[in-house]
Amino acid sequence: MRTHTPHQRPRALLLAAAAVAATALAGLPQSAGAVGTAPAGAAAETTPVGFGAGTSGGGTAAPVTVSTLAAFKTAVTGDNAKVVKVSGLIPLSGQVDVGSNTTVLGVGSASGFTGGGLRVKQETNVVIRNLTITKPVAPADAITVQKSTKVWIDHNTFSSDRDHGKDYYDGLVDITHASDYVTVSWNTFKNHYKGSLVGHSDKNASEDTGHLRVTYHHNHFSDVNSRIPSLRFGTGHFYDNYVEGADTAVHSRMGAQMLVENNVFRSTKVAVTTHRDSGTDGYANLRGNDLGGAALEVSRTGSFTTAPYAYTAEPASSVVASVTAGAGAGRL
Repeated sequence: MRTHTPHQRPRALLLAAAAVAATALAGLPQSAGAVGTAPAGAAAETTPVGFGAGTSGGGTAAPVTVSTLAAFKTAVTGDNAKVVKVSGLIPLSGQVDVGSNTTVLGVGSASGFTGGGLRVKQETNVVIRNLTITKPVAPADAITVQKSTKVWIDHNTFSSDRDHGKDYYDGLVDITHASDYVTVSWNTFKNHYKGSLVGHSDKNASEDTGHLRVTYHHNHFSDVNSRIPSLRFGTGHFYDNYVEGADTAVHSRMGAQMLVENNVFRSTKVAVTTHRDSGTDGYANLRGNDLGGAALEVSRTGSFTTAPYAYTAEPASSVVASVTAGAGAGRL
C-alpha cells in the first residue's frame, strides 16, 4: 500500500494532544466489557475473543494434510467445511485464495509459506492458525482480507527483513474493502516495515464506513516500523500487545475509533497517533498502557470506551511475560 508524506503539525498542537491523551489515560474507567484483569497466560484459546468471536472455520471437518502448493490450492478451494493442515515450508509467489468455512493450520512450529501469502476475498468464516509466513514479496501480503467477514488470525509468525526498501515487501496482515468482525491474536510480527493496514485508502469511506471492526490482542510486534495497526474509518480494539522497536505504532485516521488498552511499548518513538498522513484525524482512547517513554500524538479521543464483547484485559505488568511465552507459531 502507498504511503504519504506526513502532515506537519505545530509544536503547540502536539503538546496539547499529549495532554489530552494523558488525561484519557488517567481518567477512563475500566471497560464494562472486560472480564477482570487476571493474566490470560500462554494457554491458547479454542475460539476467538473480540470482534471475530463465533468464527469456527472448518469446525470438526476431517483434516487433510498437504505439503505441496498444488495440493494446498486444491484443498482450500470452495465453501464446504474443511480443515487443511500445512506440513513444511512451501515456496509461493503471489497469494493463494482461501474459501469460506476453512481452517488452515500449520503443523509444528515451522510450517507455512515463504515468498507470498494467503488471501481471503469475498469469503466468510475463515481461521488461519499456527503458520509461519516469511518474506511475502510485494504486491502480496502475508495475509490479505478483502470484502470478508468473520476471520480469526491466530498464533502465526509473520516476518520479512529490513534489508530492502520499505516497498519491496507490502503488509503482513492487511484488512480492507469493508471486511468485518476480525480478530488478530497471539501472532508475532517481526523485521518488517508496514505491519498491519486496516482500510486501504482515504477515498474509500463509502465502502468502509460502518465496517472494519477488528480486535488485536496478545500480539508481539518486534522491529516493525509502523502500522501497528493503521486504521481508517473502522473500529479497532488494541489490547495486551507488546510493541518494541517501532517508529509509529497505533495509527488512527479518517475518523477511525480506537481503544488502546493495557499494551506495552518499548524502544518506540510514537505509541499512538491520530493525525499523520491523512486529511482527517482519527480518535483514540487510552488506558492502562506502559508507554516506556514513547510519545503520544492524540488530537481526538472519541466515543469508543467499551468493547461490545466479553474479554480479559490482563494488566500491562504481565503482558511481556504472557506474550513472549505464548505468541507465534508452535505454541498451540
